[in-house]
Amino acid sequence: MEKPVATLDKGAICSAWNYCGQRLAAGSVDGYLSILDSRDPLSSSFTSSFKFKVHEGCVVKVAWIPPEYGVAVACIAEDGTLSIWEELVEGTNPLEWKLCTSFKTSSKVLDVQFSVTQTSLKMVAAYSDGFVKVFELLDPLELKNWQLQAEFQNVIDSVTIVGKASCLTACISWNPQNGEGQESSFILGFNSDTPQLNSPKSSIGVGI
Repeated sequence: MEKPVATLDKGAICSAWNYCGQRLAAGSVDGYLSILDSRDPLSSSFTSSFKFKVHEGCVVKVAWIPPEYGVAVACIAEDGTLSIWEELVEGTNPLEWKLCTSFKTSSKVLDVQFSVTQTSLKMVAAYSDGFVKVFELLDPLELKNWQLQAEFQNVIDSVTIVGKASCLTACISWNPQNGEGQESSFILGFNSDTPQLNSPKSSIGVGI
């Protein structure tokens, strides 16, 4: 028998569980991010504990940062802006969420995912122009300090034939590392309004 575990606010259009399934983040059309928690560890019911504005426009994607690097959520807005928000306690002040950093480019961010490698935290972002960018966190204690590590065009063969890419959606999934020395890799798929530019999901190795 089905049992509801959480009631999201009206206008919520995206959500994501954290890595241990104890918290839920939800983005809304009004630009708000809601964090839902379970008051009782033994309960499967969740209620909203925080709600705050992260963008003037719609929030279309949310993703949790791996817990080894704190409590933080990445948000993608309708205009393609990527921002990272972190839960912090400063001095005697109450717990609150603060903006760590934001990424704004001429192309929209369509999807973002994170992976903990043997050396650091990696973030891969897919853009509306078909480009993929891999960032590395420089300081494990500062989620605002990211360095671009790699950038490439995922649909380069089609672009050579057809022209500039215009992608509508993208999907990224990191492959968990199962052994020491194994290279990090992720699967990436794009969907474009031009059939020739549509690319099936393919495994991409990243020597990082």
